[in-house]
Amino acid sequence: MKKSFKLFLAAAFLATEFFVVALPLMITSAKADGHPIQAITHAGFGGGTDVTTRMMLLRARRVLKQDMQLVNKKGGGGAASMDYMMTLPADGNHTLTWTTGHAVSMALGKTKVKLSDMQPLARGTDDPQLFVVNCKSDIKDAKKFISTQKSKSLKYGTTHTGGIDDVSAIAFTKKGGLKDPTIVAYKGVAPIKTNLIKGDIDVGVLNLGEALTEINEGKLCVSVVLANNRMAKIGDSPTAKELGIPVSLSTVRGFVTKKGAPADRVKQLEAGMMKAMSHNYYKNFLTEIGLDDTSVVGADEWGKQMEEMLTEMTAQLKALGYIK
Repeated sequence: MKKSFKLFLAAAFLATEFFVVALPLMITSAKADGHPIQAITHAGFGGGTDVTTRMMLLRARRVLKQDMQLVNKKGGGGAASMDYMMTLPADGNHTLTWTTGHAVSMALGKTKVKLSDMQPLARGTDDPQLFVVNCKSDIKDAKKFISTQKSKSLKYGTTHTGGIDDVSAIAFTKKGGLKDPTIVAYKGVAPIKTNLIKGDIDVGVLNLGEALTEINEGKLCVSVVLANNRMAKIGDSPTAKELGIPVSLSTVRGFVTKKGAPADRVKQLEAGMMKAMSHNYYKNFLTEIGLDDTSVVGADEWGKQMEEMLTEMTAQLKALGYIK
């Protein structure tokens, strides 16, 4: 990430903290009761979910003419944040940043909250899963990548088990009629990249932003993209669907509110977020993490993806043995 953008993000954090602390003391709300919108997250400071939410807040509070306060509710891989949302009135005065992790928690039964309890608003990021390999390996060619796995298992490096990474590997190999992958779990992205370069594993399950530096340096190459369409920055890398394997999985982050909020309020929140995320501040943020403005979609498309994600995660977690 460029130094200038790091400084910009630091400024964004400071600006957000200023609004969280100072604006409740001012008359900033467009609503008669003066209540701010609670922007609920489950992630720690500086993580992908935290940053995405803050970048949305930068302009959304201006567009909506209402204060928005970041509220962190950790626990259960997102379960605690969903449970907290259900304690609030369905008045459209809160948002929840819903992610792939929430889908996992729901599939594993860590919460009783259902998709029908949530009203989709807008998606903020759609960061496709990538199968990344050492550029010196012959499986950097997508067709060779697939043909090799028809006869032998490959070692896939993931950041954990029972999540989006190993689900991606399992879904791809099963739907492609390939040998089951050998999952090697690491504590973080850095060791995945290190061991790919060393040749200790065959494949790394990563997002573009996580591997962009090594890709630009020619150390790592993307064999397959698990997305509906190719990604602009790695346009030569085909999607799994192009190769005849119908798998599309992403690390997604979007926004919901509690079901039952007034329809006009829901439309106001959706429109406000969409306008906020069309601003250059947000577009530049997407560019810096290797994405583009196709990440941002409205309630209808986002809601459909939430349903698809939960269905896919449930099916694959069963295949992995995490769900009976």
